[in-house]
Amino acid sequence: MLKSKRSTGRPRSICCSSSSGVQETANRPAPQVETDDTGVASSTVKATATVKVTDTCVLLPLGLDDVKDWFGKTVLLELVSTELDAKTIKEKDTIKAYARKASQDGDTIEYEATFEVPRDFGDIGGVFITNDHDKEMFLSEIKLESSNKKNELTITCKSWVHTKSNNPDRRLFFFDKSYLPAQTPDGLRRLREKELETVRGDGQGERKEFERIYDYDVYNDLGNPDTDENLARPVLGGSKQYPYPRRCRTGRPKSEKDPESESRASSFYIPRDEAFSPVKQNDFLTKTFQSVLGAVVPAVQSALLDINLGFPSFAAVDDLFKEGVTVAPTLQGTLGFLRGLLFRSINLITGADGIPNVLQFTVPDMLERDRFAWLRDEEFARQTLAGVNPYAIELLKVITDQCELEFPIVSKLDPQIYGPPESAITAQLIEEEIKGSMTVQKAIEDKRLFILDYHDLYLPFVHKVREQEHTTLYGSRTIFFLTDDGTLKPVAIELTRPASETESQWKEVFRPCSFATGAWLWRHAISHVRAHDSGHHELVSHWLRTHCCVEPYIIAAHRQLSQMHPIFRLLHPHFRYNMDINSKARQSLINAGGIIEVSFSPLKYSMEISSVAYDLLWRFDMEALPTDLIRRGLAVEDPTAEHGLRLTIEDYPFANDGLLIWSAIEQWVQDYVSYYYPNASGMVDDVELQEWWDEVRTKGHGDKKDEPWWPKLNTIESLTRTLTTIIWVASAHHAAVNFGQYSFGGYFPNRPSIARTNMPTENMDRASYVDFLKNPEDSLLESFPSQFQATVVMAVLDVLSNHSVDEQYIGGEPEAAWVKDPAIRAAFERFSGRVKEIEGIIDGRNCDQKLKNRYGAGVVPYELMKPFSQPGVTGMGIPNSISI
Repeated sequence: MLKSKRSTGRPRSICCSSSSGVQETANRPAPQVETDDTGVASSTVKATATVKVTDTCVLLPLGLDDVKDWFGKTVLLELVSTELDAKTIKEKDTIKAYARKASQDGDTIEYEATFEVPRDFGDIGGVFITNDHDKEMFLSEIKLESSNKKNELTITCKSWVHTKSNNPDRRLFFFDKSYLPAQTPDGLRRLREKELETVRGDGQGERKEFERIYDYDVYNDLGNPDTDENLARPVLGGSKQYPYPRRCRTGRPKSEKDPESESRASSFYIPRDEAFSPVKQNDFLTKTFQSVLGAVVPAVQSALLDINLGFPSFAAVDDLFKEGVTVAPTLQGTLGFLRGLLFRSINLITGADGIPNVLQFTVPDMLERDRFAWLRDEEFARQTLAGVNPYAIELLKVITDQCELEFPIVSKLDPQIYGPPESAITAQLIEEEIKGSMTVQKAIEDKRLFILDYHDLYLPFVHKVREQEHTTLYGSRTIFFLTDDGTLKPVAIELTRPASETESQWKEVFRPCSFATGAWLWRHAISHVRAHDSGHHELVSHWLRTHCCVEPYIIAAHRQLSQMHPIFRLLHPHFRYNMDINSKARQSLINAGGIIEVSFSPLKYSMEISSVAYDLLWRFDMEALPTDLIRRGLAVEDPTAEHGLRLTIEDYPFANDGLLIWSAIEQWVQDYVSYYYPNASGMVDDVELQEWWDEVRTKGHGDKKDEPWWPKLNTIESLTRTLTTIIWVASAHHAAVNFGQYSFGGYFPNRPSIARTNMPTENMDRASYVDFLKNPEDSLLESFPSQFQATVVMAVLDVLSNHSVDEQYIGGEPEAAWVKDPAIRAAFERFSGRVKEIEGIIDGRNCDQKLKNRYGAGVVPYELMKPFSQPGVTGMGIPNSISI
């Protein structure tokens, strides 16, 4: 707060706050109100507001706004007191002054205003601003300076300010001091509440681009029935059949052909300050995202006569990296525009005429290190622990009855619908594969058997998926054995087709094999499982558990936590860009006919599968890394072990590195929470905090609001765990499943997004089995993604694996409010220091020859939990938030 002379207490340096966060540039005493010898007020405070010019922002050369600036009444600033008027018991009148344009240097414009502050005004707690330009403006900072220039304060706002013509309401920026609701100065209480009411909106009408209203809606905008009835999709969320988290409400008109669905649009509303920053907006990330989806995809599609055409040979697959994809002449001009926009993984090759006509992919890290790695069973198994989807593998747990271990594995699905529930994987088969080294019972007791279980999740969709062309699906189970050297060995794959009205259930177990037919069938089976894992990764581990489930936390925080609230300030860095990238996903990735639906095995049923996963698998209390590991049987509690956990597989790179990051976050959050809540009563009585968490449960995740596992925020420990979980999911969880996508999926035989043909043995009377015997390589290639699907997915994975130039990494730069408070600053410095230590620890582990799951000839080192990264596709780096 800016102190007046009459105010008591030591002057302190104060910043204002915005929805984008704040930053203090000088830790100096605030400007003082001075008086003359007679006690008459004579304080003068100068304010300098800095505005950044962007493509959509004030000011354009020689425009109407320049003329308005010349008259000096385009930016109105008002100082807000923290005190109430002693007579009216209402807020004191603000002190107003117009800010004149003082200078312009490139894209930076400075406006200056001078205030005369009365002696009895009291502390300044905020600033109103009114923008009378014809365009919105991006307010970067406000600098306050006393008349004697002894004291200076820089207030970083980084927020879009709407025009008065769009919305006559003033924008309010609070100073950068955190207050719990009960501690709010009297003069700011009503304003604090009014700000929250403003961002909640009234739930009516279509949202406009300049607004900053946060509200909820179901996922009813993925389909496009008005264009094509085949593009109609069910509403996700709000029903028992399709439970789902909520998204940001846009209020667009309903579809003409489906009153339950929302119409499509060229762009989707998000609150204005949730959009990419000016730097990111003008940088290659947004342009590349749009370009890949809007130009590269049709370019590749137009280059092919048949979008279902497969690769004729593995040499043709290699040519994606050697020769590239020739693009249709009509789109070569588009590729010229893309030259400066694509990442390092995609090159444009220019022909003799000087026109770029070939799209060429850079060799992914895994293929560059070992081009044959994808063929090895050990690498297939290793990637379950150190690949892009380390959240799927589980300890094989078998039903017990009177302490006797039973086998086989049994499905939970209705046998009347899907057929016999018992797995065809027998104890004898497993014992044969592990060479009789132990019995299955002993292997289970010693925790040596693990499973990738995509049986019950996929089986109900098999027949529906198979009704579509050029795809297929099975329920699958893959069993791994933990060897004496700490690595996993795949021992069996079971693929199942459920019973139908015309066919009985079909299931078959495939095993590693040394003779030709069995070896090729094993290779086919692994390809199916990899496609299943790719779908699970993209739809569940990635989209659902990070992007989708985090959005309700963001909406609820803005609606219920004031920007002055310390918990809002703690969480806000971890919300950056999530809503923007989610809206882009709804437009081009997860929508009907989008990238996911044309490229992954379930096709049009992809998002329905994510709804089933949300219903059956998602629990907030299990999203914390330690509980997730325990739930999957990959760890047990052990107070004597580091992090309080003992891993079932000692060399589990994701878990080992992830627990370092988790513990660092948890300690930082505990220090932060304990500072603002010395005891639990302050937390329980915190109305905003409790309303936020209640709204997360009852509205944001309303389809699960009655579940008993939701934590209650009634202890320091429960709040610390809750906040740590949210921060973990938005940062490290997302990093683990996102930034390695091109490294592991860029060479699609290693992670095919789709399996297009059935196993040759499903019907041995058909010609496909004869063709398989004649040419098993062609049979496998037919099962792989088409040329169109492969190149589209590769391009998109490259985009998603990229770090922007303005990326903000965990433990990197502190928020301004943290810097100002010595205790919080010290806690953050400890956190930041620990994160830097972790970077070195991970480097050391990747050089440890004993850790075979992350070290070895041609092995990609596990770096996804390394906190920092350079821009680009690097396979490392943990951003604060889900920024891509």
